[in-house]
Amino acid sequence: MHKWVSTFAITLTGSAVLGAGALAQQEAADRAQAEPAAAAETANDASFDEAFPQMVSEPLVQGDLAPPGPMVAAWGLDHVTALIGVIDGIGAEGLDPNDYDHAAIKELAEQGPSEALDKLASKNFVWLVEDLRDGRTPMDARVQWFVVDPDRNRFRSRELLNEALGTGDVAGTLSKLNPTHPDYAALRAELAETPFEETAKRKLIRANMDRWRWLARDLGRQYLLTNVPEYQLRLTVADKIISTYRTVVGKPGRTATPQLAEVVSGVVFNPTWTVPQSIVKGEGLGERVLGNPAWARSKGYRATRHDSGWISVVQQPGPTNSLGRMKLEMPNRHAIFFHDTPSRHLFNNNMRALSHGCIRTERALELAITMAILGKGATKDEAVAIATSGEYTKIMIEKKMNAYITYFTMGVDIDGNLREFDDIYGRDKPVLASLDKPRVQNRSGESDDEVIVIENNPLAG
Repeated sequence: MHKWVSTFAITLTGSAVLGAGALAQQEAADRAQAEPAAAAETANDASFDEAFPQMVSEPLVQGDLAPPGPMVAAWGLDHVTALIGVIDGIGAEGLDPNDYDHAAIKELAEQGPSEALDKLASKNFVWLVEDLRDGRTPMDARVQWFVVDPDRNRFRSRELLNEALGTGDVAGTLSKLNPTHPDYAALRAELAETPFEETAKRKLIRANMDRWRWLARDLGRQYLLTNVPEYQLRLTVADKIISTYRTVVGKPGRTATPQLAEVVSGVVFNPTWTVPQSIVKGEGLGERVLGNPAWARSKGYRATRHDSGWISVVQQPGPTNSLGRMKLEMPNRHAIFFHDTPSRHLFNNNMRALSHGCIRTERALELAITMAILGKGATKDEAVAIATSGEYTKIMIEKKMNAYITYFTMGVDIDGNLREFDDIYGRDKPVLASLDKPRVQNRSGESDDEVIVIENNPLAG
């Protein structure tokens, strides 16, 4: 057995790669650790489903969910008083009370019930719903953000308005829109402790609180989440980090890694790499492969000259393959995915924005085998055998997993500490600037940013 296979087998057995049965036990009572690989094979379906149920839902297509025209309902004065109270305290959520006609509502309320009060209270309730649910940041300030937030379909403005007035619980109806992730709560607590004089820090906290609202309120039971400026990937179950992996992300500029929410549907072991024409033709690789067969074989390249004269090059599986030993199948129009790399020394760099957009992951085989096990695509023994076969194999997983590629410049790191991260792509500036501008409409539609299809030159950097 190759040395890397032996090392990996030890890692899989003794590290944080948890089998489903072990996770179910840990989650129930943090009992003694079970041997993860064995647990993954012996766990029955009930324990596996308990530990790793299906995600809440697939992302939904957003649309205009309310009939044309304003949403107006009759407001009792008690309900208006409750709304005023929410607006008074909305600063705790990183929003600005001045965005919601605070003084005007109070003035009208003092004059008693009226049609004008109904209209103003209804409008600002809906604005609060939109900002708490979708985020306040306008779309043109969300650089390379391509996430379709399903919350607009799950929490419809008109239904929430009816619920708030029907139950009388205006504050409770709005509070259930807040993100459930503990990192949002950590930012909220930090904002409460930060003096008003520290305006720059408070704005940074507010901007990153809003970024959580751009995502689904509930990320699901199990998921992958990578914060690009942190250069870390987390495998998370029930908001508890199970494993972490250092990453290499896109270089600043045209190949910066975009923000996405996608679904991992399979694992490719020993992948091939179809070399993009920008390298085959633009860098002369095609002619070099055809002209130097011995060198090409040493690198695993196979070239074909087609009748039209153009050359295609495919790098075969092996230790020199530019995608390494695995990639996660994650179909999306940006051609972004997680993969291994033969250039593993780069994970020791502090600054790891070096790729052409895709995310290179350390201990990638560990991650791939874990995904195959958790996704019920293969047992541990099957996955290890496939990984070490040297042959291209794609395993489609039964239990798909959501993957979130995010961009937080203040957040909780993998050690549980709230801290700032370098704004490696300069994406803070428009978000921070938007906090000083009046509230605008359409913050939850699809981005009109250019979709840059990453050609994925894993050799770059």
